[in-house]
Amino acid sequence: MAYVAVSGGREAIEASIKLLDYYRSGTNKDIDAEAIENKMSLLVDRVMSEAGLYSKTYAALALKQCEGSMEEAVFLLRAYRSTLTRNYYTNVVDTAAMRVVRRISAAFKDIAGGQMLGATYDYTHRLINFDIDKEDPSALRQEALNTLAEQSPQKTTPYPRVSDELKREGLIDQYSDNDKKPYDVTANLLVFPTERSARLQTLSRADTGFISGLAYSALRGFGQVHPTIGELRCGYVELYVPYLQNDNESIYIGEILISEVECINQADDKDKLKLAVGYGAVFGRNENKAISMAVIDNELNNGGPYPTQDEEFVLTHGDSLEMNGFISHLKLPHYVTFQSKLDTVRKTRETEA
Repeated sequence: MAYVAVSGGREAIEASIKLLDYYRSGTNKDIDAEAIENKMSLLVDRVMSEAGLYSKTYAALALKQCEGSMEEAVFLLRAYRSTLTRNYYTNVVDTAAMRVVRRISAAFKDIAGGQMLGATYDYTHRLINFDIDKEDPSALRQEALNTLAEQSPQKTTPYPRVSDELKREGLIDQYSDNDKKPYDVTANLLVFPTERSARLQTLSRADTGFISGLAYSALRGFGQVHPTIGELRCGYVELYVPYLQNDNESIYIGEILISEVECINQADDKDKLKLAVGYGAVFGRNENKAISMAVIDNELNNGGPYPTQDEEFVLTHGDSLEMNGFISHLKLPHYVTFQSKLDTVRKTRETEA
């Protein structure tokens, strides 16, 4: 449930909305949507993921409009998405053919194709650079372009999956419903128990903080603890749509950047001879959410008494729009219900007196 409007004095509401412009006008300097899109790309990626719409430009515009508020930006982008017509469904994306920009494994030191650190803050010192406010953005951009121009173009080949070898050895299972048509959670209500495709879609656009917190609780002992990242890869995947409803011919429409993770863990008590795998994939560079998603996917596959293994609890409460909308509605008038509570307490006090 997402509450939007409130009845009240028209002039007061209009003044309140106008006051937002005052808070956005705190300086003569401006930050345009292009700068947000390229200089705050991790924030933009998170908005796209939780909104379920891949558009860096519109995500950046939404962030500018709402002073950088994550939940408001997601609200704006998802509301816009609801106005769009769905003309096509893309073909199934083969992430094994991903044009990789980052790829690591915590399970094996030597993997086919090698590990690629790519761009990450994992190895930085986490010290504030106080000189960054004085840097020349034009010079920084030109330096990056010069470095790129010095590189020799190389033909990239798809990297084999780390899990493929484990599957060949029979140590992990192939998912049995890979050929089943995915359940579309944007066009259908979520019904419990859900299909795995519905769970993955819901987790992919769930609130990053909520999913990360749940995954952290699992790592601390609620359920199957401490999985190992078999492979984390970030890169570009190509999108195709069928040509004239012909499955044998397709049209290339572009590529998107995603983060994909496979976490390997102990199997449940029913099968000690194999390993279990949790899967996560999200828009953009959002590795921690993809990892958390993989952890929760494995927990839900196993099932059990813990909150992270309760499908209805996890999927119902993780949606950022629903969650923030319901909390935000507490700010709306509740005069009648609160007076009812007061009357109940007063009558009880009188009776006891």
